[in-house]
Amino acid sequence: MKQTSKRRVIRALGALAATTALTAIAMQPVRADTPAPIEIGITASLSTIPGAAIANAAKLAVADINAKGGVNGHPLALVIEDNQASATNAVSSFQRMVNQDHVVAVVGTWISEVALALEPWSARLHMPFMVTGAASNDISAFVHKDYAAHKYVFHAYFPSAFLAEGVCDLAHDVLVDQLHMKSAVVISEDAAWTKPLDAGYAGCLPGAGLKVLKEIRFSPDTADFTPIFQQAEALNPDIIISGWAHVGVQPTVQWADQKVPLPLAGINAQAGSSAFWKATNGGTEGVITTSTSAPGVANTPLTIPFTDEYQKAYGISPAYSAYSTYDAILALAAAMQAEHSTKPDAIVAGLEKTDITGTQGRITFLGQSSPYTHALRFGSGYVTGVAIQWQSGTQKCIWPANLANAKPEFPGFVKLPKLASAN
Repeated sequence: MKQTSKRRVIRALGALAATTALTAIAMQPVRADTPAPIEIGITASLSTIPGAAIANAAKLAVADINAKGGVNGHPLALVIEDNQASATNAVSSFQRMVNQDHVVAVVGTWISEVALALEPWSARLHMPFMVTGAASNDISAFVHKDYAAHKYVFHAYFPSAFLAEGVCDLAHDVLVDQLHMKSAVVISEDAAWTKPLDAGYAGCLPGAGLKVLKEIRFSPDTADFTPIFQQAEALNPDIIISGWAHVGVQPTVQWADQKVPLPLAGINAQAGSSAFWKATNGGTEGVITTSTSAPGVANTPLTIPFTDEYQKAYGISPAYSAYSTYDAILALAAAMQAEHSTKPDAIVAGLEKTDITGTQGRITFLGQSSPYTHALRFGSGYVTGVAIQWQSGTQKCIWPANLANAKPEFPGFVKLPKLASAN
């Protein structure tokens, strides 16, 4: 077995708890008459909930595509690199996957700082790069700034501006219309993706019916959130709107343990997976977060089969980045199939023509004229995401109305506006 294959098996199967079936597929010897595999690189921080979800979903996508004949008769194979949430490590592994493993594209990363560090290398090396979990507006702005040079990057997830829009839609339809809330304090981690997120919140929450009383930003290294929650509570808002991804467990546990009387909603990225319930020892009960989908939610005919397959394979529900990564691999395979090529410019051309049904919705990418060039198209008829709430240890969908399977419920320590309490 050549060195790249050995590294691939170690990274794909040793660092993650893969299923027996996936292990068997990966360890089977390659027959002499088997067409050469098409290698796809995966970059993710494998010790994190969203990062592990990227790698897990990529393996399921490749297995599903290969079961249907691969791409133009060629099986897909993965080179999975653990970037350990480090931009430096990510750049080194990106270069290695391109120059040594000869991958045709790289998919992954949920950390904006990592994605932004990799984009220039995608451009220099003419390597298609699909970002499936990071959210900074600057990811797609990079493409828009110099399309000819930067066209190899596709933001196969939402820019922060779109995430804010989704939270504001949730706020209007549920927090304001159903629960009669009128004010909020925004609490966000200090990271590249939350700067445009908070700007988006400031722009659209008032229009949704929530007056923003204060924006609080904290270092991802914060250990004690007590002063932050006390500061928010002193302003007497109806709700906390969050922007959390790098952190999540610590503030959620402290919110529950300290019985902070304010509902918690917005984006708590890690809360989309059942692994978060275990990590918080149930402290996430009542927390609302937007996500790509959730168990039992049928965004499309593909959603529930994928969710069930993921839970069967890994014993946990998919994080948000699992759905986006699975869809990105489907789009990449469809692009190569349609263009009959694995050349970089052909892949770009194929991805720009993408119009497929994924697990999240209808998958297409925005064009050159959009300031979010090559970002996932957001909106009705395409992909909007969902809002889930943890209720009795289960993820329930509370928004949008056409996908909702529950109404909001909160722990006893949470105080709601009187009109909402009376409903």
